[in-house]
Amino acid sequence: MKILVVNAGSSSLKYQVIDGETEERLGKGLIDRIGFTGSGIKQECTDGRKFFCKKDLKNHTEAFSLLMEALLDPENGIISSMSEIKAIGHRVLHSAEDFSESVLVTPEVLRICKKNAPLGALHMPANISCIESCLELTPNTPNVAVFDTSFHLTMPKHAYMYAIKYEDYEKYQLRKYGFHGTSHRFVSGEAIKALGEKANLRIVTCHLGNGSSLAAIKDGKCIDTTMGLTPLEGLVMGTRSGDIDPAAVGYLAEKKNLTTSQVIDYLNKECGFLGLCGYSDCRDIVELYKQGDMKAQIALDLFAYRIKKYIGAYFVALGGLDCIVFTGGIGENSRFARKLIMYGLEVLGVDFDFPKNEIAEKGQFAELSKPSSSVKVLLIPTNEELVIARDSKRIVSELGL
Repeated sequence: MKILVVNAGSSSLKYQVIDGETEERLGKGLIDRIGFTGSGIKQECTDGRKFFCKKDLKNHTEAFSLLMEALLDPENGIISSMSEIKAIGHRVLHSAEDFSESVLVTPEVLRICKKNAPLGALHMPANISCIESCLELTPNTPNVAVFDTSFHLTMPKHAYMYAIKYEDYEKYQLRKYGFHGTSHRFVSGEAIKALGEKANLRIVTCHLGNGSSLAAIKDGKCIDTTMGLTPLEGLVMGTRSGDIDPAAVGYLAEKKNLTTSQVIDYLNKECGFLGLCGYSDCRDIVELYKQGDMKAQIALDLFAYRIKKYIGAYFVALGGLDCIVFTGGIGENSRFARKLIMYGLEVLGVDFDFPKNEIAEKGQFAELSKPSSSVKVLLIPTNEELVIARDSKRIVSELGL
C-alpha cells in the first residue's frame, strides 16, 4: 500500500510517497511559490532520480496536477499509475475541539475544517484547498486529515484554559491548543519503545526549530504544551517572541502607531532570535555566540533559559520525570543549543553526558545521558510524515477502502 503524504502551505506543497507496509520513503518533492511567478517543482526518488520543472501555478489545484505529472513521469517518476496510491494523508493544522484523532475526509469533515479555519488563518485555507484539489483530481482515492493539534486535546481543563470569561471560551473557542502534535506524538512513542514500554512514563519532548514547543507527556498522553491558541505562545523562536505580557500588544500599538493585527504580525515575524540579534538561523547565532557577540548570547541564553523553566514546571506537573527528548532542526542538530539547555538540570536528576553530546551524530538517535542519570536524555529524529502515513493506512484499512 503506497501512501501520498501532503503538507500544504499558503504558497507551497511538500509531499512524500511512503510504502505503508515497509514504511520506506519512495520519494519526496516540493512545489513552491504557488500563486506567484517562478513557481515550480523539485522531486527526488530514493534511488536518486530527480524531476524538475518550472511552471507558473495559480493555485493548489494546478500544483497538485503538476505533482501528479511528476509522480507519473516515465523516466523520473515515483509510481507508474495513480491507482498505486491507496490513500492521501494531509497535514491539517487545526482540529479545534472537534477531532481528537485523525479522520477520513468527508463533506462533513470539510465543513468543520472550514468552520475552524479562522483559528489557523495562515495555514488552514491552504490545507483545505489542497484537500479539495485532491478530491477533484483523484476522486476515487480516500483522503485522511491528520491534525497538528489533536494530540494535545488530552490536556486537562486547568492546563488548556485561559483565565478569561467562561462564555468567551465557549463562544470563541479561545483556549490553548498547542501545535507540532504529530512530532510530539512520534518522538514520545519512540521514547516509550526505547525505555522498554513501561507504564506511566513521564516524558518532556522538546521540538526545537524555527518554531519550537515542548510537551509534557504522561503514559503517552499530552497533559500540557507550550504553544497556545496560536504558535506564538511559549518559547523564543526564530522570528516569534514567545511568552510576552498581553499588555505589551497595546503598548506597542500605541508607541509604534500600529493596529493590533500589525503588532501580532510583528511579534510573529520580526521578533524572537531575529529581533534580538538580527539572525533567525540558530547556526548563525551559535557562531556569533562563540565569538562573544552580546546580542547572540542574549538570544541563545534566553532560548535555553525558557526551555529550562518549562522543563522544571513540567517536572512538577508530571510528578517527576523519566525522559527528556530532543527533536526538530535545532534539537537534532545543534550540540551547542542542547548543551546550554542541559546546564543546571542536575537538580532534576539529569546527569547529562556533555562529551557524548559533542560527538553525537546530527539527526541520529542517541542517548545523551550517563547510565547514572535518573532522567534519560534522548535525541530522536522526528518523522511527522510517517505518522501521517501510518494514520492514513490504519483508517483506510479499518474502513475497508
